[in-house]
Amino acid sequence: MSFVTIVYSMIAAACLTLAAVHLPVWWRNRDAPASLAFSIAALCTAAIAGCELTMLTTQSTAVYGAAQRWSNVPIVVLLVALAAFSYHYLAAGRRWLAITGVGLRLVSLVINFSAGQSLNYRQIDELKSLRFMGEQVSFAVGVLNPWQAIGQLGVFMLMLYFADASITAWRRGRRAAAFFVGGALTFFMFASVTRAFLVYWQGVQSPSMVSLFSLGVVLVMGYALSADLLQAKRLVVELGEREHEANLAADAAELGIWTRDVSRDVIRASGKWRDLFGFPPDEKIDLEALLQRIHVDDRGDFRDRLAQAARDRAEYHAEFRLALPDGRMRWIAAMGRVDVDAKGRTMRTRGACIDITARRSAEQEMLRLRQDIAHVGGVSVMGQLASTLAHEINQPLGAILRNAEAAALFMQDPAPDLHEISAIFEDIRKDDQRAGEVIDRMRALLRRQEVTKSPLHVAQVLGDVRQLLRPDATARQVALELAVSADLPTVHGDRVQIQQVLLNLIINAMDALEGLADRPRSIAVSARPEGAASVEISVADSGRGLEADQLDRVFDPFFTTKAAGIGMGLSISRSIVETHGGRLWAESNLGQGATFRFTLPVAQDALA
Repeated sequence: MSFVTIVYSMIAAACLTLAAVHLPVWWRNRDAPASLAFSIAALCTAAIAGCELTMLTTQSTAVYGAAQRWSNVPIVVLLVALAAFSYHYLAAGRRWLAITGVGLRLVSLVINFSAGQSLNYRQIDELKSLRFMGEQVSFAVGVLNPWQAIGQLGVFMLMLYFADASITAWRRGRRAAAFFVGGALTFFMFASVTRAFLVYWQGVQSPSMVSLFSLGVVLVMGYALSADLLQAKRLVVELGEREHEANLAADAAELGIWTRDVSRDVIRASGKWRDLFGFPPDEKIDLEALLQRIHVDDRGDFRDRLAQAARDRAEYHAEFRLALPDGRMRWIAAMGRVDVDAKGRTMRTRGACIDITARRSAEQEMLRLRQDIAHVGGVSVMGQLASTLAHEINQPLGAILRNAEAAALFMQDPAPDLHEISAIFEDIRKDDQRAGEVIDRMRALLRRQEVTKSPLHVAQVLGDVRQLLRPDATARQVALELAVSADLPTVHGDRVQIQQVLLNLIINAMDALEGLADRPRSIAVSARPEGAASVEISVADSGRGLEADQLDRVFDPFFTTKAAGIGMGLSISRSIVETHGGRLWAESNLGQGATFRFTLPVAQDALA
């Protein structure tokens, strides 16, 4: 076997080996087009080497011409692969240069099969020999094909593209890639143009050596990709270590980690996550299996949050219940993000989960205790109003008794005045309703019940409170004024608890007026919109007022300015208001007295 045969066979074998190594890389990772382009370039170089070996060793002009004609096919594909590799690896250069160069080479490929024996020769007259690698090899002599200038122009355009991409990559800081990869591609194009000019236009005798130059380019490209693979391997090792550290941290924090590959619908999860959701260590999990673990009432909300995160390309937060296979219920807090590709398609979902069952239980217990305290506060308020409310009830009851006695006397008359008796019965009915309304208001405040938030008309709530406090205000000689904006929207809250807050604030205001005779004894209760999402209610008095250092302390538990107070009313009131999503604060008036203000959120139907 000749040395030339050995060399060109080794070129083909090396290129096939490189292609066999990198083609599976692209097959497993379709996001690596540079590996595909390199594999195609290596395969084309092997094909070119085979054609050139035939041309170098044949003695037949027909065989030489056929081998040269068919060698132009892998050469064109090689140039396309090199352009694609440069585009994806260097991510630089003017694409119109590459498109123009590839287009010209494709035109030349058509000419290659339609004009003459090949793109290079119209007709090969004879084969001559020259010494190459210590042996005699063949080269053609004949009539040149002038259309080959189109192909050479295409190679020249590609050379410009590679040079431009190299310069741009260099300026962007990728100097090693620009120098080795971009420089090798540019040199290969320059060598091809120069050799074509010398051989076909200047008559220099030279055998076909395209595969030798392209082998050098393929080796440089392979080295660059191999370096990237080694770097990726190091990153995989480092990521593995980081993942191990993250898993240790997650386990220490009782966090469960999960990732879903959307394209394959496969969920990878940590052991802690599987424990939280009740999945065995070896069970395969998809999205439907995950959703089946979530309580049916929370399932739709979780889906919506994932979809919203995908649309907004943002994080998601959710709290939901799990219905475990053993019948237990577990509360989970989850957060994470949805990754999308450049086209906006969802690639993967990842997140972290933690068991918040204990926290939820504590919150429920705290809510129950808060409701109990609020109920005690309501009972305390009723205790303060007991004497005046008793008088308010005794008045209609006494009137009912007197009217009943009068009706009995009228009925003893042989010809009773039925019109008068009917009027008496109407008075009895009205007094009964009056007493019943007072009792109903008292029962509503004293009844222990669950907090029920609903849309409320502030004017009605304030009116009920004024009716309850009217007897006490009259007894204390306090003018209770009410002002409500006509355009006031409905608020979202619990009627009884809001009434309790108002009762606390107004009774405190009346207490602040106790013993004062040098000023008008009045309390102004007003309600007005505060922006578009809340309503502000204020209780202003003309009493003694508050010192600057008392404005915040009055809401502390057991702090009081009253001699007989226990200091819980305002603390309970602030807790109720904050539970409703509002805030309660105090202000000193410019003249006399103080003003307490609190806000309530507007009901959703009012916002709509």
